[in-house]
Amino acid sequence: MLHKLHRSCSSRPGGIRLCVLIGIAAAVPVMALAQNFPNRPVTLVVPYGPGASTDIETRMYAQKLTDSFGQPFVTDYKPGAGSTLGAAYVAKSAPDGHTLLSVGAAFSTSAALYTNLPYDPIKGFTPVSLMSQRISIIVTHPKAEFRSISEYLAYARAHPGKINVATAGAGGTGHLNSAVFHNMANLKVAYVHYKAAATSMTDLMAGRVDIIFTAATSGMPHVKTGKLRLLAVGNIERSPQMPDIPTAAEQGVPGYDFSSIFGFVGPAAIPPAILDRLSGEMAKVVKLPDVARRLEADGGVGVGSTPARFRELLIADLARYRKAVQESNINLEE
Repeated sequence: MLHKLHRSCSSRPGGIRLCVLIGIAAAVPVMALAQNFPNRPVTLVVPYGPGASTDIETRMYAQKLTDSFGQPFVTDYKPGAGSTLGAAYVAKSAPDGHTLLSVGAAFSTSAALYTNLPYDPIKGFTPVSLMSQRISIIVTHPKAEFRSISEYLAYARAHPGKINVATAGAGGTGHLNSAVFHNMANLKVAYVHYKAAATSMTDLMAGRVDIIFTAATSGMPHVKTGKLRLLAVGNIERSPQMPDIPTAAEQGVPGYDFSSIFGFVGPAAIPPAILDRLSGEMAKVVKLPDVARRLEADGGVGVGSTPARFRELLIADLARYRKAVQESNINLEE
């Protein structure tokens, strides 16, 4: 049909004008589709239970997006299987922009750990916008024999296999990000996996383990009271909240980046016009003064990205975690 239309446009008198008119007519429904979106409530699927940090941030954006679009943005909890149940639900939803998934670091770590997921983490979704990045830190107990990442690297090389790295669970973001770090630094360490972050932090403060990679919101209160020693910021760039604290990348592990992300994706093949509206409004929302203040108080920085930029980040994250799983021989499927 398109071939016949092209021949008609090029050979008939007035063909170019006809093609222009046809193109305009074809564009009108697409424009109307975006202008009428959303025409019913938009569901933001949270792949965790109520009260998690992902839930809190989702509900904050839901309120603002409701104001922006004039239609309710509502949260729907679908926890389970390391966030993969909620992801599978959204992957199978209609690609009309009315069902989106709240995405945290577990979106990539789960895809790196499990090979039998009922969806493709990249091809099965349409990235909409990276909303924020959280500050991560690397901390130790006050009596540790190292006071910086540079000193830690030297100490760990002098004591191969003797360092105990605490995690809040095997396969979690802290585990995989510490694995990335130690693989990049070519260090041999032992991992001690806890069932709860609070327990791992308690043992670290008591000196029963040596180091932990964690969110700033979890570790900084203990740093401020002197119960933990801050070694570095884990993000690739220094934190606006802690500009004097060097990153791990600056202290001997170039390129290391332990960023905890938050954003939204939808099913594959969301129409570009609707995608542009969603990402554009989300970029505005995350820059609102009260939202920026809330993110800063929670140890985060607002971003608001294009869909293309978020896709690039998700691809890079997945590749990084898959490499860490392979190099560290992590297998949770046995």
